[in-house]
Amino acid sequence: MSLTTKKAVLITGCSDGGLGSALASAFLSQGYHVFATTRNVSKMSTLSKLPNLTLLDLDVTVDSQIATAVDSVKRTTGRLDILINNAGRNHFSPVLDIDISEAKQIFEINLWGPLALVKAFMPLLMESKGTVVNTTSISGYLNVPYMGLYAATKRSLELVAETLRLEIEPFGVKVVQVVTGAVRSNGQTYFEDWKLPEDSLYKPIEALIANRARGGDGHPREETEKYAKDVVDDIISGKTGKVWRGGNATSTKRATTSDVSQSLLDKGASRDTGLDQLGANKQS
Repeated sequence: MSLTTKKAVLITGCSDGGLGSALASAFLSQGYHVFATTRNVSKMSTLSKLPNLTLLDLDVTVDSQIATAVDSVKRTTGRLDILINNAGRNHFSPVLDIDISEAKQIFEINLWGPLALVKAFMPLLMESKGTVVNTTSISGYLNVPYMGLYAATKRSLELVAETLRLEIEPFGVKVVQVVTGAVRSNGQTYFEDWKLPEDSLYKPIEALIANRARGGDGHPREETEKYAKDVVDDIISGKTGKVWRGGNATSTKRATTSDVSQSLLDKGASRDTGLDQLGANKQS
């Protein structure tokens, strides 16, 4: 039972300086009650003193914390109109250097956690005829060297969620995938001390890869506030399916949904990421 007429949104991954924090601010400006979550509420200091806001500790891989979040929403607003699965973990590594146990954990965070949240909050979303939103990535459409694992998690989430979109439509719930390009955020701080294993085949270009991991890929990054405003407008306007937002998103959509040859895309990726400097690709 709804305790308020004010619409409510829950957003995961709202640490300071990230996309979730910007989305929270944008929804607050539209009059929503916002449930902002992260694994540690102390990392949401930017949002902490704003009105119409509830801060929650939430690790999306912990069932008990998901249950607590559901109870908090029921007690506070009695309704949930929008669930935004924004929390995720980035990853940067050549495929041959991936630690399999770490890879499984990243799938837990980026795929299974969001799906667990969708299942837990679906009764409230069905009651409000609400919307599920997933932050995915243009990397899921491109063979970007060193981003294979991250791309796999995001594309997997998108594929499952696009199926959910069809399955849940008869019950009045929308599902949106925000295919996200380059945005200025705290995402690159994961890689301050990034390095390759000592036996990596890619040691000769380690400095180049590390620079890309920290955001030095030369691609323009959209300002976080603009990205958030555009995404909130998309959601409020009732869009469903895929929306493409952030730097390079439109060009990626065009390149991957047209007749651009795979060999041309591959050559560009090899050149931009240093692979043309290795092995048989090395220019004399």
